[in-house]
Amino acid sequence: MTAIRLHHRTARQFRPGLSVCAVAFALAAPVTAQAQDQAQQFCVADPAAVTARAAITLPDTPLPEALADALDAATLGALDGAAAPGIIAGVVTPEGRWSGAWGVADPETEAAMEVGMHTRIGSITKTFTGTALMQLAEAGKLSLDDTIDQYVSGVPNGDIITLRHLASMTSGLLSYTQADPFLDQFFADPNLPYTPQELLDFALPGSPIFAPGEEFNYSNTNTVLLGLVIEQVTGQDIDTVFASMILEPLGLTETIGPDGATLMPTPYPQGFTLQGDAATPTAPSNATHWNPSWGWTAGGMISTLDDLLVYGRSLGTGKGLLSAETQQERLRSFPEPAGYGIAMGCVDGWVGHTGELPGYNTTVFYDTTTDTTVVVQANSDIPSGDCGDEDVLPNNPDELACSSPASRVFEALSVALGHPFSMPPTVPAE
Repeated sequence: MTAIRLHHRTARQFRPGLSVCAVAFALAAPVTAQAQDQAQQFCVADPAAVTARAAITLPDTPLPEALADALDAATLGALDGAAAPGIIAGVVTPEGRWSGAWGVADPETEAAMEVGMHTRIGSITKTFTGTALMQLAEAGKLSLDDTIDQYVSGVPNGDIITLRHLASMTSGLLSYTQADPFLDQFFADPNLPYTPQELLDFALPGSPIFAPGEEFNYSNTNTVLLGLVIEQVTGQDIDTVFASMILEPLGLTETIGPDGATLMPTPYPQGFTLQGDAATPTAPSNATHWNPSWGWTAGGMISTLDDLLVYGRSLGTGKGLLSAETQQERLRSFPEPAGYGIAMGCVDGWVGHTGELPGYNTTVFYDTTTDTTVVVQANSDIPSGDCGDEDVLPNNPDELACSSPASRVFEALSVALGHPFSMPPTVPAE
């Protein structure tokens, strides 16, 4: 989700948020506080039942052979339409676990993609930021109803934009990734480092684009501001906060916070993109080592399949992260029938996030109806299918719906699992 697609040569902007989920989340986003109150509770049918699973440890045994075979077949079938050299995927259910890797990590050497490789996880980082925010609220160190000007000065409408507005993408602040000056600078040199304040300086002059709470607009600016709030309240840098409050409690030893994610830890696959000035459909750019500091708390982290499978279930149930009461508040924060809540999205009981950074695409979703976690990593953020004027590869399967590679595989796995992840039809926003 985060880098989310820059089309400098065409649209000159990032495609907002959750890849295939962005439009539906935007449609269903709360228009007013009253509308949000009326729509709550529908996406997750029984939040209390979901949080009760935090006390349950799922078996670390292989899935039944028939289901594992179905997941293998679903992945292989989706690979034909996915524009990625390689895929890593995993599933954990009350019946056991399944994982695998397909394709290549490096087309030049033909090194195989392998489970355990590190990839950039893009906007899945936002869920870590939102989780830390809720942990601090639970501890009484801040309130989601605090206004941003209590922590950061100079934000337009800062006296009425709340931390909840920021976390739910309803603040009305322009995303810096939609600002031409940022795009011009980024594409001139993707290796430039950025500070959080520099990112805000691209966004705030063009803000607000609507009044807080009136609309949904997926904006990386929101989550960068939340990162600054978290650092201010804790008195610690964000890597230290994430490590002590999330990574260590869950045992996520292969996950790296956004301050330390410039260098890729081994092993890792090469990541390919059509974003930027140099890429062409016949010669995608290798974005593996592009500087991710511009994503920071909105999209700068790195992780592995096993860590994300643990984290995905905790993100859904609150296990090891939040009390049942606080997690239930988060699970009630989604509009109906799909939408964006407190730093994560929901569609028909599937809660989680996708992440895109140039070169990588990741999905982490938890099915609240079946206690199932699904993670997919791809070493490409290149879309495929009927993608309009977006750049695609020469052999693009234009008969398919447009999708990023990890999202395409995730949707196929959800079908094999018996609970298809499908977006509601697009309708005009009122």
